[in-house]
Amino acid sequence: MRTPRLVALDMDGTLLDGSGALPPRWPEVAARAEAAGMILAPASGRQLATLRAMFPDRDTFLAENGTVIMHKGQVVSTTEIAPADVAEILDAADTLTVAHTLLLCTPETAYVVPTSLDEAAQAELEKYYKSVTYIKDLRAVTDPVIKAAVFCGRGSEKHLYPTFASTVGHLGVAVSGQVWLDIMSPDGNKGAGLRQLADATGVAVADTAAFGDFLNDYELLEAAGYAVAMENAHPQLKEIADRIAPPNAEYGVLTVLEEWLGA
Repeated sequence: MRTPRLVALDMDGTLLDGSGALPPRWPEVAARAEAAGMILAPASGRQLATLRAMFPDRDTFLAENGTVIMHKGQVVSTTEIAPADVAEILDAADTLTVAHTLLLCTPETAYVVPTSLDEAAQAELEKYYKSVTYIKDLRAVTDPVIKAAVFCGRGSEKHLYPTFASTVGHLGVAVSGQVWLDIMSPDGNKGAGLRQLADATGVAVADTAAFGDFLNDYELLEAAGYAVAMENAHPQLKEIADRIAPPNAEYGVLTVLEEWLGA
């Protein structure tokens, strides 16, 4: 394969190790990649503010599962959820009988009702959302919403996905982690975000690559010119991958990047 010019990197379970830390050699490998003309773009369900804090030296991101795209420090694309669809999401959440926390995310902040946060949800909120706005009623949010994120400590695939898939399945409903589920516009996902970023950077989609491990990376790997699933990835991702990388705990992303760089 040709060395890709634009590479999208999922975070948890992919670039980050089991403790959520960047590989020790990440700065060195990233610098070599960029010197070779490769654009490395963190691609995550995290909000843009969180990614910018994690990567203060970077200016290209696919944030909020591809619904907020930044290149050269400028937001070049956002994909909003229609207000009527936001109302449907809130109606669906009201039918849940399992404890959960729902966030309405805008490009700038995440709105949440503080009384919906238990200790586990608070810890997850602090991990993924640097900019948070507390509000008494999510139905009072008037800002454009680009994502709804739902946390359930008992597991998102079993306890959240069936409800939202059956009620707002016309939207993009993605299990984004063991305890998170994300809902976006039907046009909003990491794959669409990669295509938008490729357009903004002038890179042909055929010259892109993507690394991922979980179900919210499925469209990303489908869209990329070259798809890499981690050894620890969900089986559905391995089925569509061009290559399986070593697990994130062994810094598999760096292994593949260094191969591409001729290390």
